[in-house]
Amino acid sequence: MALQGNRNLSIEAQGNDVFSSKHDDDGRLKRTGTWVTASAHIVTAVIGSGVLSLAWAVSQLGWIAGPSILMVFSVITFFTSFLLTDCYRYPDPVHGMRNHNYMEMVKNILGGMQYRFCGLAQYGNLVGISIGYTITATISMVAIKRSNCFRKYGHEAECHESNYPFMIIFAVVQILLSQIPDFHELSGLSVVAAVMSFGYSSIGIGLSIAKIAGGNHVKTRLTGLIVGEDVTSQQKLWNTFQAIGNIAFAYAFSVVIVEIQDTLKSSPPENQAMKKATLTGVTITTLFYMSCGLLGYGAFGNKAPGNFLTGFGFYEPYWLVDLGNAFIVVHLVGAYQVFAQPVFLLVENWCGKRWEESKFMAKEYPVRIPMVGIFKVNAFRVIWRTVYVIFTTVIAMILPFFNSIVGLLGAFSFWPLTVYFPTEMYLTQAKVPKFSMIWTGMKLLSGFCLIVTLIAAAGSIQGIIVDLKTYKPFKSI
Repeated sequence: MALQGNRNLSIEAQGNDVFSSKHDDDGRLKRTGTWVTASAHIVTAVIGSGVLSLAWAVSQLGWIAGPSILMVFSVITFFTSFLLTDCYRYPDPVHGMRNHNYMEMVKNILGGMQYRFCGLAQYGNLVGISIGYTITATISMVAIKRSNCFRKYGHEAECHESNYPFMIIFAVVQILLSQIPDFHELSGLSVVAAVMSFGYSSIGIGLSIAKIAGGNHVKTRLTGLIVGEDVTSQQKLWNTFQAIGNIAFAYAFSVVIVEIQDTLKSSPPENQAMKKATLTGVTITTLFYMSCGLLGYGAFGNKAPGNFLTGFGFYEPYWLVDLGNAFIVVHLVGAYQVFAQPVFLLVENWCGKRWEESKFMAKEYPVRIPMVGIFKVNAFRVIWRTVYVIFTTVIAMILPFFNSIVGLLGAFSFWPLTVYFPTEMYLTQAKVPKFSMIWTGMKLLSGFCLIVTLIAAAGSIQGIIVDLKTYKPFKSI
């Protein structure tokens, strides 16, 4: 049905002579993205709050398992992302009809009920990431204020601060930015956010190197935390599971990969440009992750904090730590929008089709903004997107647990969106024979990753349960 609708759109557009310099082969406005802008979107999406927990994750796993699991997730993400890029057009990867989003791709290639499962996994995860980014940005804002308190009163001062005023500030900013109409207009925001991610990752790496060079040797082990000394055997098991979830979350960008590819112009073919962008994005990400995770573990050892820029393993120099946290906040302001836009557009497109004649849905009002120009405002868009930001903020206030939430998000998104659907769609589109070597290998990969997902989810849920036992809502930290 979706493919037929796309053809009708193209035929109608051709009949109206809209295939001008302003339109693509499907009748939609011409896309202008390149592999460079797509790489910026990927880096913005991937090098996010996940990087901050990698030192802690490696401390749970140790020098052998830590980098090994990081590399395994990197290779799997890279491989399955390549498979997804060839499914953007169907049935032919170069000349077929476009799939404009992940859910549409699954519906056209796999059909049946699988696209509903995809929608539940994708959009549920997008909402979860919005919540996670709200928590992370808030923690960094609080860390800046606490850093100033420590500078004034000393490292032993309690310096309690409440998260909630900062969550409200972050929400207000997101309400304003959420009025950006669609994903195609986020390139500038993504470039700024990508620069910020390089900034705070580099600061974290630099501070770790300085701490190691200072000669203050810390305890590290090939297997991470020591059972009976650092943790109990049960804590070691659950922390290991949660660490795997944290690493999975750090590589979570498959959830928006189709939407990113849909910003690319038609020449060169989108799959070629996207493969180049994916190679660039995943390579850069892996280098940063290895550096942050391993150097962070080398600096803090088995006492590595859950968030290595806000856990105050670093106190000096205060201005540099504050700058790193400021970079995190700016980055997550942009990253929130990258992940929220598909949710916004899903609801708006559905409501637009449901109430086609409604002026409330369709009418836009021009608003002049000084030094920006004319900005078109739609009443439904303002209300719906404001409600969404408020919802994610309230949930973040209720469950402000960084490592556990990060691990749970990674667990829920990794198998279905990064592995299962890409491999199934590739097997279908390429018409790979059942029980062939390629078919068997894909199925084994999917089964292995399902087990990893269940393990990571179990560890993160256990972590949330433990956190809830001592959590007091609306209290300062």
